[in-house]
Amino acid sequence: MNERFKLNITATDGAARTGSIQMLRGEIRTPAFMPVGTAGTVKAMLPENVRATGADILLGNTYHLMLRPTAERVAHLGGLHKFMNWDRPILTDSGGFQVMSLTELRKMTEEGVTFRSHLDGSKILLTPERSMEIQRLLGSDIVMAFDECTPFPATEDEARKSMELSMRWAQRSRDGFDSGDEHAARSALFGIVQGGVYEELRFRSIDALTDIGFDGYAVGGLAVGEGQKTMFEVLDFTMPRMPKDAPRYLMGVGKPDDIVGAVERGIDMFDCVMPTRSGRTGQGFTWRGAINMKNARHKDDDRPIEASCSCPACTQYSRAYIHHLIRAGEILGAMLLTWHNLQFYQDLMEGLRNAIAEGNLTQHAANFRETYTLGDIDPL
Repeated sequence: MNERFKLNITATDGAARTGSIQMLRGEIRTPAFMPVGTAGTVKAMLPENVRATGADILLGNTYHLMLRPTAERVAHLGGLHKFMNWDRPILTDSGGFQVMSLTELRKMTEEGVTFRSHLDGSKILLTPERSMEIQRLLGSDIVMAFDECTPFPATEDEARKSMELSMRWAQRSRDGFDSGDEHAARSALFGIVQGGVYEELRFRSIDALTDIGFDGYAVGGLAVGEGQKTMFEVLDFTMPRMPKDAPRYLMGVGKPDDIVGAVERGIDMFDCVMPTRSGRTGQGFTWRGAINMKNARHKDDDRPIEASCSCPACTQYSRAYIHHLIRAGEILGAMLLTWHNLQFYQDLMEGLRNAIAEGNLTQHAANFRETYTLGDIDPL
């Protein structure tokens, strides 16, 4: 198939659904987890190894790439796909979240956000139009509209003003994207629903975005400190109002149990730095919960991290060896544990897709939650 962008839903189970997104650079199986390649690399991983875990799409970071090596340089060198040796789809965020998080270094106006680079202190203006240009230069397959990530906590008035600004920026993002001609003809643009924890504001945001028209719709402003209970409550009233014929993307989520709950509520796409960041700091994910590979309980354990896992860390090395690498600060420890965590996340997504297709997601999710709270296997 030669589809620019097409969502195919093959099965549903309650609010959850499974299928695929067809793009020019390949198929994205949904629900999908996107490993984060912040600066043109998934840290501690080769691109072919990321693909071997089952990842169909990566996330690139507009903010970091625009500062170093610059979008113009990436474009001159053939685009981000060639630059980082990844020939499948890439989603790029708009840069807004990183800019907004640098509170002391930025000033926001209707035009956009002026900030100082954390690298050299230079003054930079990022607008919806510039964000679209940067993502075009990178060659992104899925482009995100420029928005303000509403902070938490925020009063209803603060959330309203933030959401309304994001909706005005969404229209400018749409206009800027459409002026990209060739890039617009082969990529997709997603809008971002904002509104904090307030039901009416979320509904107004959805209505504004659907009036503009996007290929997909993301839920932003969650996983920013509100806690899982509140996040699920927001999804409970937001998801039924989301367009059913477009992908739904929950940005920056998250922990395995967050993902399971969000899939049950109808989310199709996720991204999070957790599996890679955890891999570099000694945390591994198992079906019985997360474990700390720095702990002495692993030092004499010749068993794998997870017996059912197919990654090299589990099929070729012991807990004792990986514990040793992590404690010694060896690079290989971060590499193996990152690979394992990414494999765990992709196995989690495959299990969810299969459960939806078979119509047994409720039982599958219940089994996951029961096992995930058991804690690590007993030490030898």
